[in-house]
Amino acid sequence: MRIAVAGATGRMGRMLIEAVLGAGDATLAGALSKSGGAALGRDAGAFAGKATGIAITDDIDTVLASCDVLLDFTRPQGTLAYLSAAQRHKVKMVIGTTGFDAAGLDVIREAAKNTAIVLASSTSVSLNVTLGLIELAARNFSQGYDIEVVEAHHRHKVDAPSGTALTIGETIANALGRKLSECAVYAREGVTGPRASSSIGFSAIRGGDIVGEHTVLFIGDGERIEIRHETLNRWPYANGALRAARFLMGRDAGLFDMHDILRPV
Repeated sequence: MRIAVAGATGRMGRMLIEAVLGAGDATLAGALSKSGGAALGRDAGAFAGKATGIAITDDIDTVLASCDVLLDFTRPQGTLAYLSAAQRHKVKMVIGTTGFDAAGLDVIREAAKNTAIVLASSTSVSLNVTLGLIELAARNFSQGYDIEVVEAHHRHKVDAPSGTALTIGETIANALGRKLSECAVYAREGVTGPRASSSIGFSAIRGGDIVGEHTVLFIGDGERIEIRHETLNRWPYANGALRAARFLMGRDAGLFDMHDILRPV
């Protein structure tokens, strides 16, 4: 696989580059960064003391003209710009970016008619397996239990709740036959009144270098069940992104998520 990485100078971008360099079935075909960045022109592997022969660039079209898959864990605006170019060059994409609004998601769905895309709020395999456990629990704790989702991330994360927390919320709401938009509670302050039994509450913690923690609480009378997933570093995301890239190699178009990749054929 010829793989390019967007956001090559960021924490996740560097982890993706390391994962690609360490994969026996992949080669690094390009490393993209925003225009004006101080790292433009440097070797993409310099941060790890490796010479890859691939210079970090902002020339999207040149990079995408010679790659099969673009891994993108950047910001919504940047991702949509890369997506436009990916369609022109028939390049597949693994999108781990979160924080898209409804219009942005519509653009991705439309683009998937022309190229193959994996869109995932988390590419961690274990997190996506955990979602299955959460769905099972939600179906069995649909009555008599209050449900809360607590997530924690590093101080630099710009969106809240996290995309993964929202995916967890959607998973729970779907299992209960509800719409998350109608039952989600994202903030509590002042005199809020009693908790609505049908609500799904969210709490977001931001601080330090927390990579990602997600806990779902099913709270009943006299008991509490917690399902928790903690990411200790970014390797699970990078390894999952490579797994998604491999999945896309056999597909020309369509919008997929990690469940499509993990589900037995």
